Amino acid sequence: MSAPHTDVEQVELANTAFYEALERGDFETVSRLWLAPSDLGVDETYHDPADTGVISCVHPGWPVLTGRGEVLRSYALIMANTDYIQFFLTDVHVSVTGDTALVTCTENILSGGPAPDDGDELGPLVGQLVVATNVFRRTTDGWKLWSHHASPVLTETDDAEGDDTPA
Repeated sequence: MSAPHTDVEQVELANTAFYEALERGDFETVSRLWLAPSDLGVDETYHDPADTGVISCVHPGWPVLTGRGEVLRSYALIMANTDYIQFFLTDVHVSVTGDTALVTCTENILSGGPAPDDGDELGPLVGQLVVATNVFRRTTDGWKLWSHHASPVLTETDDAEGDDTPA
């Protein structure tokens, strides 16, 4: 087993690699960063992969997605419908216990939709503030995502008009 400070650094690198792959629209890398039954030594021809090391994902405003198929399909859809996305991570905290790691962070997201039909420029850029929890599991190929849960942060403009109380 590696030293605790090295584990934290490796988890930070895996977490950063995940967000960088999303920014590049690199579906292959995103797929490799998610836990697979083979990472757990499970032969998928004899076991139902849905029963082993089930991965899960909650995108802001979405229902929970479970299993590699659903989770990876969601990322493929997001990448196909997002021309530009950039994550500025803040408040990153990593905790490692044994073969499990927990990363909490704030995703400061800047994204742009499809360009208008009459131009070559990006669609309007939109900023969003999201808090995320990423759970990683140690494998022989490094740290892999086991679960991602992201939730929007309400801002004053999201509150009801005239209501100055925090949500």
